[in-house]
Amino acid sequence: MDLATLPVLSLADDATSFSAAIGDSFRSFGFAMVRDHGIDADLIARAWDLTEAFFALPEDEKRSYYVQGISGARGYTPFKTEIAKGATAHDLKEFWHVGRDLPAGHLLLSPSMPPNIWPTRPAEFQEVFTRLYAAFDDAGATILSRIATYLGLPDDWFAPAIADGNSVMRLLHYPPVENAEGGAIRAGAHEDINLITLLLGAEEAGLELLTKDGRWISASPPTGALVINIGDMLQRLTNHYLPSTTHRVRNPDVERAAHSRYSMPFFLHLRSDFAFHTLPQCITPENPDRYPVSITADDYLQERLREIGLKG
Repeated sequence: MDLATLPVLSLADDATSFSAAIGDSFRSFGFAMVRDHGIDADLIARAWDLTEAFFALPEDEKRSYYVQGISGARGYTPFKTEIAKGATAHDLKEFWHVGRDLPAGHLLLSPSMPPNIWPTRPAEFQEVFTRLYAAFDDAGATILSRIATYLGLPDDWFAPAIADGNSVMRLLHYPPVENAEGGAIRAGAHEDINLITLLLGAEEAGLELLTKDGRWISASPPTGALVINIGDMLQRLTNHYLPSTTHRVRNPDVERAAHSRYSMPFFLHLRSDFAFHTLPQCITPENPDRYPVSITADDYLQERLREIGLKG
């Protein structure tokens, strides 16, 4: 596999060949690009329009949807709140979170999974993003079934593990970069917390991944494709057989510095009460179990939210 270019895979291919291809891409990069994912193009286009319209609202109006005490789980998170683990400068971004709505009395209702917050404008925001969340959820489940096959598991192995999972769709706005003090960039080098991330590509460039030989390469997908990457939860579950890869969003070149950048990742999470136990087939004499002590997915999430500044 060419270690300078991410392959573009088709989810329309037969399950066996796609499983092998995405597994190989994940082993090489921790990333893959996937087209023919089944998410409606018109729905995506409307979501981009609404994302741009929301972030163009007055600052006071956006901040009215910021809720203290829920670690950014729902609603608005202001500019320069999040910080990459180990970084000294906050990211140059603001974002909105849409999560899974659980019925009253559900056993997983908690501060980690509060009800959604919806803005009064722009119109259709709730309807469009509720539909898009469900579409991401379906595409992610399909991709996980292919990953399960690659790992030698039944193709439905992940289904109970992600049922009512704490997945989050993030609408991201990186404003024009006027003065990046202290080495701040749009998104500092980091790894994702969750199981896998599905990302709709942005019009503006900037997403890069760190290769195994220490080079930063572009991870911008072709039009209509998704970028899929492994999160730390899948890395933990597979004992690092599938690696969570460091990535960042660099600042724009001078000629694009006056332009905003928008992106839309879907962080696919396990159920909050899922207990981590390393997959036996990922434990070998050469790669002994790195995680003999089990914790729940929510315990892991809360630990990481503290590290990135979203939880006190």
